[in-house]
Amino acid sequence: MSIRAIIAEDEPVLAATLQHSLARLWPELEVVASCPNGVDAVARTLQLKPQVLFLDIKMPGKTGLEAAEELAHQWPDGEPFPLVVFVTAYDEYAIAAIEGDAVDYVLKPVSDERLAKTVARLRQRLA
Repeated sequence: MSIRAIIAEDEPVLAATLQHSLARLWPELEVVASCPNGVDAVARTLQLKPQVLFLDIKMPGKTGLEAAEELAHQWPDGEPFPLVVFVTAYDEYAIAAIEGDAVDYVLKPVSDERLAKTVARLRQRLA
């Protein structure tokens, strides 16, 4: 079974860079959508039900934290909730993210070394 992910990032270059890095580090991962804002991220996640979400914190419409909270409230009973990784340039939201059960909190610019640790953590949680 393939693992599906959604990337929510309002800066197209950063979204593409993250997707390329993930393709290198986790070839089995299928990025099924790239969302330019938090509202789209919520809609696409509810539609596609990925196992993993990579959410930017500051996005138009809804922040990544708001999107994750809305998803938690709307998620169908009995369905496993996606593992959430926040990818952001802002370290001041880390505590809120971890309190919201994020699997990881990665600061931009994202290095392959740091992303590899996140991938290992996600693989372990999905096993």
